[in-house]
Amino acid sequence: MRSIRNKKRKIVLRFVLFVISLLLFACSNPESSKLTGSRPNIIFILADDMGWADLPVYGNKFNEAPVLTKMAEEGIRFTNAYAACPVCSPSRAAIMSGQYPARVGIIDFITGHWRPYEELVVPKNRTQYLPLEIYTLGELMKDAGYVTGYFGKWHLGRTEKYYPKHQGFDVSNVYKGGGYFNVARKLDPNIDVAPDILLSKALTKLSLDFIDKNKDKPFFLSLDHFDVHVQLDADSSAIQKYLHKEKVAGYPCNAVYAAMVENVDNSVGEILNKLKELHLDKKTIVFFFSDNGGLISRFDKIPLIDKSKRYIYEGDTLLYIATSNLPLRGEKGTLYEGGIREPLIAWWPGKIKSGTVSDAIITGVDFFPTFAELAGIKLPDYQVFDGKSFINVLEGRGYDKNRAIYWHYPVYHHSVPASAVRKGDWKLIHFLNDNHKELYNLKEDIGETEDVSGKFPEKVNELYQLLDMWRKSCNAAMPVKNWRFDPARRYEWGRPNRRAVWGNNTGSK
Repeated sequence: MRSIRNKKRKIVLRFVLFVISLLLFACSNPESSKLTGSRPNIIFILADDMGWADLPVYGNKFNEAPVLTKMAEEGIRFTNAYAACPVCSPSRAAIMSGQYPARVGIIDFITGHWRPYEELVVPKNRTQYLPLEIYTLGELMKDAGYVTGYFGKWHLGRTEKYYPKHQGFDVSNVYKGGGYFNVARKLDPNIDVAPDILLSKALTKLSLDFIDKNKDKPFFLSLDHFDVHVQLDADSSAIQKYLHKEKVAGYPCNAVYAAMVENVDNSVGEILNKLKELHLDKKTIVFFFSDNGGLISRFDKIPLIDKSKRYIYEGDTLLYIATSNLPLRGEKGTLYEGGIREPLIAWWPGKIKSGTVSDAIITGVDFFPTFAELAGIKLPDYQVFDGKSFINVLEGRGYDKNRAIYWHYPVYHHSVPASAVRKGDWKLIHFLNDNHKELYNLKEDIGETEDVSGKFPEKVNELYQLLDMWRKSCNAAMPVKNWRFDPARRYEWGRPNRRAVWGNNTGSK
């Protein structure tokens, strides 16, 4: 019943908001320097598994991404931007819903990780899809009078019933998985494309066509790449370029990975060029972000390069190592900075001051209210929204330097189940397997090399109280003790759908 009521509310709300958006558009001043209600076209480009330290504009000395570097030089680059979770599905759910993953109930990738003999029985996703009753970013932009398009990885429901076309997107094409070449039937709906065309190029072409078709209307485009996710693969010519490039000390310099970073950069370049060609660059704001931190090596310890390219690193450790997040600690699947701190760049010529670098604390749930404010549309009052608009930062105004943001990742992956809070310069990680806490001052120790919890017990207590209250407010699912714990088998991986063998010991609350 609740789902039906929410759906009815959404239909009524969408009509009301659409009328309001038309009135706002009619009354708006196109010459205003304020971004609120300016109603630009909005393009959101999301990379997959690209870490904060993967791009030259964030200090990488081996990978090449000249377009993203120029985009930052002409726009704003954020140094303290975070994914809402260290893996894809929860992070994407947070962007689409404006809610923390713990509130949405998607706390791990769909369908989830599972170690049946570990100390803890971890909670599973409340649903293995983004619930249809959730008011989504696509629906928000559609209600604001925008044409909406989604192209690429979705990972918020594997069946057509939960695809973007049922979540507010007028036009969509979902990547179903299966590799970077021969992608015609790996996209839904299928497309007519040559077998040797890279996935990134196919998704970019779909996006360019969408821009061309809707150039005379306000549009919202979400372009969601699969690069640089494993299994790593790219054009052989691009790989050869990086194989022959001089290596950089302290970085793996994986040529396949570098070629994939370049793929994403090329895609961004094509999008920006299309906007300039159509004279839409001054009417469009473009965001570049990633869904979680960089993957160093696979959790299951198998080679991370596609079989067709494994010969390149046969007998080499780079068969198993993709990147490094240094100076950050950790990687995808952990709540250390390497798992959650992301590249974030925003570009809007004439509106965003060129060359701006911001240390404002931003997280994935913030895009929803930011896009709403840009479009001049109010958020519905029947759904909780955890994010804060960062329009003020884009406009060069002040921001809350002592803001608190949260994470809850109660599963085994590259680390143990944990929750975390960052408030200002301080970050607390609460490890759920043994209840210990680690405290870091990120201003002084970005690499989280020194746990200072013993030196600042009052700060530990302050942050833990915040974290605990937040978890309760979200009804965050917590792990429970596993009565089948077997130390000899604890690192074995199982299937999430076999959890029923553990009876009622599900850890759902």
